[in-house]
Parts: sequence; C-alpha cells; structure tokens
Amino acid sequence: MSSSQSSRRRQWLPWILSAALLIYVFGWATDWSRLRIALEQADMPLFIALATADRLAFFLVWTLLQAAALRRFVTHVSITSVLAIRGGSELLRAVSNPLSDAAFFLGLVQLCGGRIEGVIAVALVPAICHFIVMGLQMTFALFVLPGSLADNRDVAIGAAVMWAVVFGVAAAVRISATRAVPLPGVRYVREWLERFPLRALWPFFLAFVALTIFDVLIQGAASRAFGVPIAWEALAGRIPLVYLSFLIPTLGNFGTREVAWAMLFSEFGARDALIAYAFAVNAVFLAINVLLGLLFLPRALSLLSAVRWARRGGAPTHAPPFRDPTEP
Repeated sequence: MSSSQSSRRRQWLPWILSAALLIYVFGWATDWSRLRIALEQADMPLFIALATADRLAFFLVWTLLQAAALRRFVTHVSITSVLAIRGGSELLRAVSNPLSDAAFFLGLVQLCGGRIEGVIAVALVPAICHFIVMGLQMTFALFVLPGSLADNRDVAIGAAVMWAVVFGVAAAVRISATRAVPLPGVRYVREWLERFPLRALWPFFLAFVALTIFDVLIQGAASRAFGVPIAWEALAGRIPLVYLSFLIPTLGNFGTREVAWAMLFSEFGARDALIAYAFAVNAVFLAINVLLGLLFLPRALSLLSAVRWARRGGAPTHAPPFRDPTEP
C-alpha cells in the first residue's frame, strides 16, 4: 500500500466512522418522538450556559497550561500569541480533533523558531498529566460508587488499563536505565522524563485536578438542567471513559459522544434522553469551536505571517531546544 493511499484512507476514516455511528444512533437506536420530548422538557437556556462554561473552561485551561509549559521548558513566548493560535485552530476542531491539534502544534513550531522537538515534547506534558489525573479520578471513584467492583466493571477496567500503561512505561524506563536493556524506544522516553522533573510538573497536576472537579460539577448541573440527573460519583468515575472514547477518529466527536453517554449512564435516564443530552452538548461545543475559530483565526494568521517575515529577516535568535527546569 502506498503512503498516499494510506493517507487518503486516514482522511476518510473519520467520515466513515461518524456516518456509521450517527446512522446507528439516530437511524436505529433513537425514538425521535421521545427525543423531542426530552428536548422540550430541558431548561435549554441554563443548559446552554453551563455547556458553554464547560467548553470555555477547557479551552482556557489547556491553552494556559500549554503556554506555561512552553515558557517554562522551551522559550519565552507570549501567552496571547499561544491563545491566538489555539483559538484559530479551534475552527478545525469542528471537523476533527487531530486536525485541530496538528494545526495548533504547527503554529507553535513556527512561533518557537522551528524547534519541533521542544514543542512536541512540551505538548506531551499537559497530556500526560491529564492522563494520570484521569486515572486517579477513576480510582478514587471506585471507593464511592455504589455497588461492588462487578457493578462498576467499566470503571475498574478503565482504571486498570490506565495504570497498567503508566506503570508499564515506568517499569520499562527503570529497567532500561539500571540494566541497560535495549528496549526499543525506551531511551527516548527516559530522556524525555529527565527533562521534566516531578517538582516542575506539580502545577500542571494541580491545575488538572481543579479542572476535573469543575468538569464533574458542571456536567452534573448541565445534566440536571437537561432533565437527566446523573449521580456525581458516576460522573467522576465515567467521564474519563467518555474522553477516552474520543480517541476514535470521528468528525467533531459526533456519534462517539452519544454512544458513550447512552452506554455509560444508562441507569440514570432513558436512552433517548441521554442521546439527546450528548447531542446537545456536541452542538454547543461545535458552535463554541466555530466562534472561537472565527474570533482568533485572523490574529493567528497575521501573527504567524509576521513570525515568518521576521525569521526571513534574521530577527529570531538561536536558543537551546529546552530550558533548564530549575531556572526561575
């Protein structure tokens, strides 16, 4: 198979998966009359306000943490510049999360003088911190969720898989460092970890803990405004599973979010009401992504154009790819 054929298939895959999931959700699994009833019973103004606050909070927190990581570990960049590039890339999130992230990282590479190794490495800092916080979130939820582990098998399996990944990577790095075992790719992971000592990552962990608490509270309030009250402990335990479902490449998460909410929270409402809630969340998020993109895209394009012109004129100075984390 040629690389061009493989690339075309990857481009078409989200469209195919989204179409299949949406046909299943709304053409097979949904009773449209009950869905309309669910929408009519919802407090839509309050729901829209809460869903908007949730999306904007994630946008601002992730942007500020990525800007902080760049300033701490790579080079001193303007927070407003990172905000503009992230905001402009949100227009593509209406189509695809990976496409939006790729555009954002490409913009950061240009902003940071082409230091792609530093930008990619630092981009992993918030992602890994969030991954570990989600594992902690699911683990703690197991102690407050009603019933036994068998009754909460999805949360237990999710937490076990996440911790298996964390401890598996840690063990591989440890073995590679102490016994010089030539494990493929582990040396690069170890070198990455050595650049980011734990004491430098605590602010990122704490920020994601605060964001997690906010997310559970806002999702609980939004579900109640929609007429589908979901228990707080269930949200704490299963929201990470919803986010993990977004690894499936679909367009704007349509289809995956609806299926995930209907499956994971089935005991808290009718299937049609849960699908309606998830679809309404997706619709609000889509509108916010488009508005953010339209607001920030002109500034992002002008900024990157100015950066390219400055680099051609020799304005940027050469700098090491990483700063010392112990520097103030």
